[in-house]
Amino acid sequence: MLSVRILLAEDVHMIRGALVALLQLEPDLHVVAAVDRGDTIVPAALASKPDVAVIDIDLPGIDGLTAAAELHEQLPSCRTLILTSLGRPGTLRRALSAHVSGFLLKDSPPDQLALAVRSVATGRRVVDPQLALSAWDSPENPLSPRELEVLRLAARGAEAAEIAGCLYLSKGTVRNYLTAIVGKLGARNRIDAIRIAEEAGWLP
Repeated sequence: MLSVRILLAEDVHMIRGALVALLQLEPDLHVVAAVDRGDTIVPAALASKPDVAVIDIDLPGIDGLTAAAELHEQLPSCRTLILTSLGRPGTLRRALSAHVSGFLLKDSPPDQLALAVRSVATGRRVVDPQLALSAWDSPENPLSPRELEVLRLAARGAEAAEIAGCLYLSKGTVRNYLTAIVGKLGARNRIDAIRIAEEAGWLP
């Protein structure tokens, strides 16, 4: 029987404990590390050498998709399974760009987690079929990386001056970016643009 070493990244203590207990019920699955922050995933993985990292997206420190991309670079032998409640086509596309091997929703049946971990460990890709179909049919993200940075900060409540300071831009340039973003998304205003991008899963 294949023995799979697992790193688990989940910031909610109760959920993390429940997932560890669920995985440890399987004789071939062994949780060798459990962390609650995105910026501790790579150090923990380098120390414990897991076969599979099960990672939530919404983590403090850095988000799970950024951590997954860094993990792929630092420890390519470790495959990544995203376990999230963010079942949006744009989120799936960003996950695949981060070289993840699997994408599972938290409302999936409990037995699906163990099956997904085993599949990912053997080199197969696991993606919720309905979400994969939605991603296939959904439009591509029209925003540039810089526009996404500007919109991400705007979504956190930053005004043009604050965004300019964070990104080393002028206030006029930031306003031009925001105008372009609203136009590209066919939004009514900045708030509507944020809503569209969040619902599509384009905002990190």
